[in-house]
Amino acid sequence: MAGPLQGIRVIEIAGIGPGPFAAMMLADMGAEVLRVDRAQSVGGADPRQPSYDLLNRGRRSIGVDLKRPEGVATVLRLVERADALLEGFRPGVMERLGLGPEACLARNPRLVYGRMTGWGQEGPLAHAAGHDINYIALAGTLHGIGRRGERPVPPLNLVGDFGGGGMLLAFGIACALVERQRSGKGQVVDAAMVDGAAVLATMMHGFLASGMWLDERGVNLLDTGAHFYDTFETSDGKYVAIGSIEPQFYAELLKLAGLEGEALPRQMDRAQWPAAKARLAAVFKSRTREEWCRLMEGTDVCFAPVLSMREAPAHPHNRHRGTFVEIAGVVQPGPAPRFGRTAPDVPRPPAHPGQHTQEALADWGFSGEEIAALKAAKAVA
Repeated sequence: MAGPLQGIRVIEIAGIGPGPFAAMMLADMGAEVLRVDRAQSVGGADPRQPSYDLLNRGRRSIGVDLKRPEGVATVLRLVERADALLEGFRPGVMERLGLGPEACLARNPRLVYGRMTGWGQEGPLAHAAGHDINYIALAGTLHGIGRRGERPVPPLNLVGDFGGGGMLLAFGIACALVERQRSGKGQVVDAAMVDGAAVLATMMHGFLASGMWLDERGVNLLDTGAHFYDTFETSDGKYVAIGSIEPQFYAELLKLAGLEGEALPRQMDRAQWPAAKARLAAVFKSRTREEWCRLMEGTDVCFAPVLSMREAPAHPHNRHRGTFVEIAGVVQPGPAPRFGRTAPDVPRPPAHPGQHTQEALADWGFSGEEIAALKAAKAVA
C-alpha cells in the first residue's frame, strides 16, 4: 500500500471495537499492520470469502497461542522488527502474558506501545468492566445528548469507542512516532475512552463556563434546543437536517421556507425557540424530503437530507468524493483524511483469523523450519 505511513510496521494484538478501529486507521494510511489473533479462533472460514468484520480490513492475520511460551516468544520476536504495538486488554493482562511494555521495550527501545482501555491504566475504576455508554456517561458527555425532558440518548458507540477511543489511540501512536524521530526512543501511549469522550466535549465546557450553555439537555444551541439546528420530518416520513446558525444562513432558511414575511421572534430569543420550532416543523411536514432537497440543497441554509446508511453511498456528493468504496463486494466508508501527495490505496478485505500465518511470519523474518516448529508446538495456527 501507498499512504503517508508506508514503511511503518505495527503489531495489533486482536481485540474488539476501538483497538481494531485504531489499527484500521493506521492500515488505511499505509502502515503494515499485522493482526495477532488467538490460535483458538483460527479455522472454519472459507478464505476465498472475505470476513464482514470491516474494522479488520487492510491487514494480514496470524494465529498465535499466547498461553504457550513459544507463542509469546514469537510475538516478542515480531516486536523487534516493529515500530508500534497496540493492545486493548484490561490493565495488567499483557504484563501477565509476558508482553507488557517493559518486556517489549527491552526488546525494542524504539517501540511505541499503544494501550486502549475504557477507564485508563490507573484510577479507581481502571480494572472495572465497561462499554462505550459507561465511559461517555462518566465523562459528562452523554448527559447533554438528547431532547428536553427525555432520557440521554447514546449516540451509537461513536463517541467512546471510535471518536474518543480508537481515533485518539491512532493519533497518539502517530504523535509518538513523530517524537521518536527526535529522541530515538519509544514510549507508552495510554488512550482511555473516558478521557477521549471528555476531550471531544471541550467546546461545550467552554460554552458552559462562559454562560452560553445550560447544563441540561435539549435547551441549547447545538442539542436540539434551537429551532434552527435540528431535524424535521417531511410529508413522506423522512427527515431533513437544518443548521442555520449564522444570521445570514437563518435569513436564507426563512426565505426558502416561505416564512420571510411572517412575524417571528428574534432568532436568539431562547424563550421562543419551542414555538418557532413548532412553526418550522409544520412547514417541513408540508413537502417531501426530495422536494425540500430540490429547494434547499446546495444553498446557504445549511441543509442536508438525513440519509440512511444504505442511501448515503449513492448521494452525488459522496459519489464524487469517493467517500464510500466497494471492497470485495462490500460497500463501506473509504480511508480518510485525504492526502495530496501520498494517497493510500484501497485497503485489502478483512482477513479471517490466522489466514496469513505462514506468509506473514516469513515476511517478518521467520524461516520455513522455524514456522514448521511453531506449528508443531501449536504455538501458531
